[in-house]
Amino acid sequence: MRLILNVIWLVLCGLWMALGYVVAGVICCILIVTIPFGLASFRIAAYALWPFGRTVVDRRDAGAASTIGNVIWFLFAGLWLAIGHVLTGVALCVTIIGIPLGVANFKMIPVSLMPLGKEIVELP
Repeated sequence: MRLILNVIWLVLCGLWMALGYVVAGVICCILIVTIPFGLASFRIAAYALWPFGRTVVDRRDAGAASTIGNVIWFLFAGLWLAIGHVLTGVALCVTIIGIPLGVANFKMIPVSLMPLGKEIVELP
C-alpha cells in the first residue's frame, strides 16, 4: 500500500513540492552562511518525494542554535513552503482518492516550518 500511495503522491504533488525544497536549498547553499538551511531543505525534499513509510522525529542533540535557525527559516522559506503544503493538501482532499495524500501534506507542514533539529526515519 505504501508503494501505491508513494507513486500516486510522486505524480500528483511530490515532485512539485520536492522541487520547491530543492530551489530553497540551492538558494541557501549559494549564500555560504545558510548552508545548514540548504542541507535541511535537501533532506526534506527527499522526504517530500517519498513520504509514506517514513516519519519525522526530533533529534535529541538539537539545541538553541537549531531553535534560532528555525525562526530564521520560518521567516524566509518555511512559511512559503507551508502555504504550498496547505494549498496542495486542500486540492487533494477534494477527491476521495486524494484524501490520504492531502492528510500527508498536512503532516508535512510542521517540518516545513521548522526543519532544523528534525530527523527523517523509516517506519518499521
